[in-house]
Amino acid sequence: MKLSAKQAVDVLRAAGEPTRLRILALLEREELAVLEICRVLDQSQPRVSRHLKLLAEAGLVERFPDGAWVFYRLTGEGRAHEVIGEVLARLNPDDPVLARDRRKIDDVQAERAAAAQAYFADNAAQWDRIRSLYVSDTSVEAEILRATGGGHVRRLVDLGSGTGRMLMLLAPHADHALGLDLSQQMLNIARRNTAEAGLSNVELRHGDIFDTRLPEGGADLVVVHQVLHYLSDPAAAVREAARITAPGGRLVIVDFAPHQHEFLREQHQHRRLGFSDEEMNRWLAEAELPQVAQMDLPPTRADGLTVKIWAARRAPTQLRSAA
Repeated sequence: MKLSAKQAVDVLRAAGEPTRLRILALLEREELAVLEICRVLDQSQPRVSRHLKLLAEAGLVERFPDGAWVFYRLTGEGRAHEVIGEVLARLNPDDPVLARDRRKIDDVQAERAAAAQAYFADNAAQWDRIRSLYVSDTSVEAEILRATGGGHVRRLVDLGSGTGRMLMLLAPHADHALGLDLSQQMLNIARRNTAEAGLSNVELRHGDIFDTRLPEGGADLVVVHQVLHYLSDPAAAVREAARITAPGGRLVIVDFAPHQHEFLREQHQHRRLGFSDEEMNRWLAEAELPQVAQMDLPPTRADGLTVKIWAARRAPTQLRSAA
């Protein structure tokens, strides 16, 4: 559907202001919280919020609350998205203002990564104990086994393997199991745990969930267990996990339903406070995995969290679209 003349004017007017164009260029990289945008632009929250409101009204950005935070991202589809994509593609990357913004968002990302790495390093040895405060492992793991289909697989990939719990659960059902994690402390503990469990078919690597460097369609089972809520761009991680899922293979994602426990963000480096079915199903559909089964596991105590399991399967003969 084409834009009407009025719609085109509204889109161009919304984007045709220096601060709003800078915001669009930032959001092209990743979804950001309002306060992060304020920090990069060095502008007040009321001023930035006014610009974001105009962009949202023009259909150029999407606003989504997450606990006490509010995030924004570029609208993912539609003619307005295509028009702005063309504008952003034609921006000079060497423009001094845009280059400065990129450096500042790089600083924000580096601080996030350093804080997360420090947290994981400090808590690696007690990770399972911390997680047990709000996850019923026995029931979750039983449902994960069910979600994987229960059969034997040739190759399992566990993205963000942490202390190796998913590898210990699922590697006995695989010819070869690979765990990737960015934290060396976590990998060291996972190596010890899998060795003590006698799992000789497990390989552990330092790896990036956004760029696994694994072959497309090479894994019969991909698991992303309690990882997405730490990430700045969970949708990108879902795309990468889907990319390495083989025809006929399964992608199983385990995380939290939306909640209001801000202390997890403040004390435990959670960036997102859970994910809705609508959001997850959209990401999986965009990654060409539209067939999704869902499972809710309610908390076992009043202050607990609902765990969600999304299990998607690629069609046996499905070929991914060309990039």
